Amino acid sequence: MKTIIGLGASDRVAIEKIHYLQELDLSVEKKKNCKPDIELKKFFDNRDIVLSRLQVSYDKTKVHDEKTAQVFEIHQMMLEDLDYTESVESLITKGYNAEYAVQQTGLKFKQLFESSDNEILQSRAMDVSDITNQMIKAFKGINEHEKAPEGKFILISRDLYPSDIVKFDHNQIAGFVTQYGSKNSHAAILARTLNIPIVVNLGNRFDEIPYFGTMAINGATGEIIINPNKYILGIYKKKIKEAEEYAQLLEKYRNKKAISSDGHHVTIGANIGNLTDIDLVINYDADAVGLFRSEFIYLERNDYPSEEDQFNIYKEVVERLKPRQIIIRTLDIGADKTAGYFHLNKEENPALGYRAIRICLKQPEIFKTQLRALYRASAFGNLAIMIPMITHVEQVLEVKEIIKEVQNELLINHIPFDADLKVGIMIETPAAVMISDLLAKEVDFFSIGTNDLTQYTLAVDRMNTEIEHLFDSTHESIKRMIALTAKNAHDAGIWVGICGESASDLNMIDFYLTHKIDELSVSPSKVLQVKKAIIENHLKNHQDL
Repeated sequence: MKTIIGLGASDRVAIEKIHYLQELDLSVEKKKNCKPDIELKKFFDNRDIVLSRLQVSYDKTKVHDEKTAQVFEIHQMMLEDLDYTESVESLITKGYNAEYAVQQTGLKFKQLFESSDNEILQSRAMDVSDITNQMIKAFKGINEHEKAPEGKFILISRDLYPSDIVKFDHNQIAGFVTQYGSKNSHAAILARTLNIPIVVNLGNRFDEIPYFGTMAINGATGEIIINPNKYILGIYKKKIKEAEEYAQLLEKYRNKKAISSDGHHVTIGANIGNLTDIDLVINYDADAVGLFRSEFIYLERNDYPSEEDQFNIYKEVVERLKPRQIIIRTLDIGADKTAGYFHLNKEENPALGYRAIRICLKQPEIFKTQLRALYRASAFGNLAIMIPMITHVEQVLEVKEIIKEVQNELLINHIPFDADLKVGIMIETPAAVMISDLLAKEVDFFSIGTNDLTQYTLAVDRMNTEIEHLFDSTHESIKRMIALTAKNAHDAGIWVGICGESASDLNMIDFYLTHKIDELSVSPSKVLQVKKAIIENHLKNHQDL
């Protein structure tokens, strides 16, 4: 028996036999002085083959889960992306063979994404590698149909791509283990969507995994046990049974309202980042969307999204989720979220630098484009706007002036919008907390971003693994700031919510209820857990009476 610790990227456990993913020779020979017309035809012919295969993967996966299937749409879009295609064509016209041109283009884009400070963008590097591998397989005439073993198994591979996952029946895969990868890779996201445990980033210890045997994995802790003894097997079997029973138990809280013992109704919202998350909001029974991260619309593009592009996205969200309230956070780019076309300068302290509302107020044409799209979409559902990174009352007043300009433009052009659309701000800096009594007079609601509030209050870089043990959103100073913000909000007659990670911390529920927090917005998969905690708190207190 041997124990290895990797990075847990899901919260499930599994015990099954080991099965290695077949490794293929995807090396490419560099050739010069090739005929561009022949190589271009080869590129486009094989791209069509891969696009067709991706469509098959999409159709096959959609049967199980539509959100999961959309990964393959993203890969199709990347293959057809103009920048990608032009890069390949440029190398081919210089006389290089198509295979080499695809490989080098893939490396260029992979390095571009890996150099980002943002984990979401870093995960795009895996997507680029996946489509590069698919293209090279097509060039080599490889269309492998790997035969899976009988029954369930834990899939072992150095890297894991969505295209690897769909080669197998989802019901056969009990778990994933990889040498590389991150929590935010598409493979990890797919695993969480399918409720399959995954452990990534084993590094050099990956080579200690045998080719045969049994393995127990814990997707929450990153623990891997090779050939576990009877005692360990018993523990893991008990965990699996408990997880299944807990999932069934949570179903009892579906369609129920989270009401505290004193009758205070807490809205349980979901934090989402794009259209593919809409189904999760519905499936996990969220009351609202407490945070729609609009910056991902910008991060997933190579140029500024147009007003029409944004309008169509916002409109679809509010229409599909009626009558739920959808709170859309305005552009929160900068710090660990960067897009090349913004041409942001490298900063020594980006978390304290040019980001979020600071960019929007200095480049109002970007801000107004987004606000016009948001106000237009407000005519189609229950939409609210939330402004991030506020530190001064003057910033709020400036935002309100820009909103008036946008409203007047829409009125002049006879474009409908919700004149009563609510505008709130995020409380995520100590400055905003200390002047929250003044800010509350100017807005319709507060949403406390505990991630940044903790970072700024405790002077702990949330991205620095060396000091992550000091990052504590339950620190007494954070609790006092939340309490003060909640008091000032309620004194001014506005509601207050929590949209940081600690909103789903069940140990904080009593504290949030004590201070009459009106909304907790969490990852969709945490919605029912939080509802359960509040409802049980209500029942317990009534029993005590």
